[in-house]
Amino acid sequence: MGFKHKIAQYREYKYGVSHCTFNPDGPGVVRIHLVPPKFRLFRSSAYIVILNGYYLLPLGYSWALILSYFMKEVNQFDGKPITEADEEAIVSRTVQNVRKVYRSASEEEIREDMAALLDVLFAIAQGGEPDMEIEKLSIRAYGKHMTAPHRMDLMVSAMTDGEGHWQCNQKCVFCYAAGQKMAATQELSTQQWKQAIDRLDAARVPMVTFTGGEPTQRSDIAELVGHAKRMVTRLNTNGVNLTPELVRDLKAAGLDSLQVTLYSHDEAVHNALVGSCHFADTIQGIQNAVAAGLDISVNTPLCQKNADYDKTLAFIHSLGVRFVTVSGLICTGMADINHKEYDLSQEELCRILETAKAFCNEKDMEMDFTSPGLIPKEKLEELGMNVPMCGAALSNMAIAPDGTVVPCQSWLGADAGLGNILTVPFKKIWNHPMAVKLRRMTQEQALSCPFRAKKGGDRA
Repeated sequence: MGFKHKIAQYREYKYGVSHCTFNPDGPGVVRIHLVPPKFRLFRSSAYIVILNGYYLLPLGYSWALILSYFMKEVNQFDGKPITEADEEAIVSRTVQNVRKVYRSASEEEIREDMAALLDVLFAIAQGGEPDMEIEKLSIRAYGKHMTAPHRMDLMVSAMTDGEGHWQCNQKCVFCYAAGQKMAATQELSTQQWKQAIDRLDAARVPMVTFTGGEPTQRSDIAELVGHAKRMVTRLNTNGVNLTPELVRDLKAAGLDSLQVTLYSHDEAVHNALVGSCHFADTIQGIQNAVAAGLDISVNTPLCQKNADYDKTLAFIHSLGVRFVTVSGLICTGMADINHKEYDLSQEELCRILETAKAFCNEKDMEMDFTSPGLIPKEKLEELGMNVPMCGAALSNMAIAPDGTVVPCQSWLGADAGLGNILTVPFKKIWNHPMAVKLRRMTQEQALSCPFRAKKGGDRA
């Protein structure tokens, strides 16, 4: 099978989620999280595999069983290289365990299934094409089997301090958190955030994103990432504070991926849109992260002022970054006030995306568009891109600085609270009437962002 890689870590948690990482220092890192369905005794219920914190694949019971036993055997080599002899021992013991459940299956059949499964997982995680067709599963159809979202955004840094003073190191023109009540609440302490992370673990949340405000304003950010390393960990930042020391600490803490927001290759344009003069610091932060070997992507919210994204994309490529995301404007917070002045038309967004995707294809870069409803589904499929959908209270939720859980990171108004993570059982939060209503959206409804529709910002 050829899975001779160093094993960085493995855990099977008492709440059912298991995890192992192959070849953690790359190239070719493979991080596997196996998330069981709500009712594990029903063999008709699919499991979910999360690869490298990004790809979500449905897995039938039999393959999930094989993978689970395989990961348990891999555990014996935690932190050590696997030799060919070790590999054969892992396979043999996995086969023996699986045959205890499927007594009529031959050893050869189980070996073949295991090889096929691992080939698929490794191919997808390492950016290749699997040899078999993979069944697509709508997360809305799968929602009834979930006990928690696949990702929780942790707003560890508030926009203002306890006295109402602005404390983010930038003041972005399109900040969706600015002006929203939940973004200006008192921050939880280090210990309280650790408690919140533990509660998410108990609820079987496999992935967390540290965000804000600006999460690197907290001196304990690497400590919090380290506390959550049993999950997939991400960090969204403006990059200003990404010093060589901080990126070293984040890598040591086990951070899986990092996203930096860059508005433009043009210093004047970028600084004007972020309300600061930190362009050089952001660029240096990106370079520091690349040099440290962190898995980094760069996000650019598109508007009238940075419509020359092709130049920004070429600049990002020159920094050694190969994964980018682009979005429209989120019509909450500051953007609620000025989005119509800065918005691009659907035609303009399509033109920008066509040029950008062609560049990415040529330079072997990956690109995602993340704003539901702004570009037609058919156009994105034509370009070979994923179609974004609203995942509020389903694939993702967020925790405000004071611990209040909200349907998504953009929805931070006074009416958005579902309960505090430190005082309300997560089952009650998950089944809050507002959350249930959002999960009942149809596939068609989820193609648009509810906030843009409410603000009159969706385009026909």
